[in-house]
Amino acid sequence: MAPSAAPPSDAGLVERVRALQPLLREQALRTEQERRVTAEVVSALTDAGVYRMNVPRRYGGYQSRLSTQVEVLGELSAGCGSTGFMALIQAGCSYVAALFPDEAQDEIFTGPDVRVGGTLIPDALAVAVDGGYVVNGTSAFATGCQNADWHLLTARVESAGGPPEVLWTAVPVSDLEILDDWFVSGLAGSGSNSVVARDVFVPAHRVLPVGPLLGGDFPSKANADDPFYRMPVLMLFCAWTAPNALGLARAALAEFTERIHRRGITYTFHERQFEAGVTHLQAAEAALKISCAELLTAEFVARIESAAEHDTPYTQEERAKIRPQSGYTTRLCKEAVDLIASASGASSLHRDVPVQRAVRDLHALSLHSFVNPTTNLELYGRVLAGLDAGTPFL
Repeated sequence: MAPSAAPPSDAGLVERVRALQPLLREQALRTEQERRVTAEVVSALTDAGVYRMNVPRRYGGYQSRLSTQVEVLGELSAGCGSTGFMALIQAGCSYVAALFPDEAQDEIFTGPDVRVGGTLIPDALAVAVDGGYVVNGTSAFATGCQNADWHLLTARVESAGGPPEVLWTAVPVSDLEILDDWFVSGLAGSGSNSVVARDVFVPAHRVLPVGPLLGGDFPSKANADDPFYRMPVLMLFCAWTAPNALGLARAALAEFTERIHRRGITYTFHERQFEAGVTHLQAAEAALKISCAELLTAEFVARIESAAEHDTPYTQEERAKIRPQSGYTTRLCKEAVDLIASASGASSLHRDVPVQRAVRDLHALSLHSFVNPTTNLELYGRVLAGLDAGTPFL
C-alpha cells in the first residue's frame, strides 16, 4: 500500500472527488476494456481520501457522515459507474473490517488508505482447526480484488445438526488466487473477479460471525460504543449502493441535454433535437424519475443517520422498507436512463458515448440480489401484509 497525500480530514472531500470527474470520464472506456479500475484512478481516489471514509479515526481515518459518503459515491459514479461500484464495495468492507476484533484491525489498518474488498456469498468452506480456521473455495464477485490489500472472504462452517454458520474471514489478498474471469456486459470495469482460497489459515481473531453481526453484536471493543459503528451493516449497503444508480443517471441526463444541441432527429425536419416537443417530454420525465430517486435515497439515509445519532431502534417495517427504497431508487434510475438512451439515436451506440455504458451498468446493478427491485418489493410487501420478511438480511 503506497502512501498518499490525502488530507487529514474529510472537509472538502466531496469537492475533491467532484474534481476527479474529468479523469474518471477520460479513463472510463479503458477501465471497461481492461476490466478493472486503472492504477491512475486508484491513486487519485487514494490521494482524495476516498478510502478513509469508514476507517476508524484512531488509524487516521475519517469516519465520514453517511450523507457525505452518499455524495462522494454519487460523484464517483457520475464519472464512471465501475469506479463508483468498486468504491462503494470497498467503503462497505472497510466499515465491516472495523467491526472485527481489535487485534485484527491492528493488522488490517496499517495505514488509513488501506483498501479492503470482500465477497458476501458464502461459497468458501471453513473448517475449524487449532487456533482458527482453514478456508478453501472459490468466491465470485470479488469487486476490486486486483486493487485491494485485504479481502473479507465469506465462508460457511458446515454443521451436521443444522444450518451452516457463516463467517467473514479477513485474508490478505496475497494469500488468494485471483481468477481472470470477469467478462461481463455491465459494470465491466469493476474488477469483480473470482478469488480462490486454497488451505488458507485464518487465525481466530480475524473471524467475524455474520449471524450475531446481523443482530448488532460484533467483537470490536474499541468501536463497540461508537454510534458510527452501531449503524446496521445491511442498511448501510443500501445507502452505499443507491448513489451508484443516482450518479449514473445524473450523468446520463447531463450528457443527453448537452448532445441534443449538437444533433438532429434523422428523417425528420428537426435539425436540432432540443427543438422537438418529444425531446422536452423525454428530458422532463427522466429528470423527474431521478428527482424521485434522490428523494427516496435522502429519506432512508436520513433515517439511518438519525437512528445512529439518537440511538433509536428500528421497527421491522422500517428495516424492511429501506431495502426496497434502495431497489426502487435503482429502478427509477434505470427507467430514466433507458428513456434517455431510447431518445439518443443510433450514434449513442458507439462505445465512446457514455450513455450506452450507463444503460449496461444500471442493468447490471439492478440484477444485484441486494438491490434487485422485484425481490425487495416482495419482502416489504410481506411485512405490510403482516408476514415475516422472509429473510434475516435486513
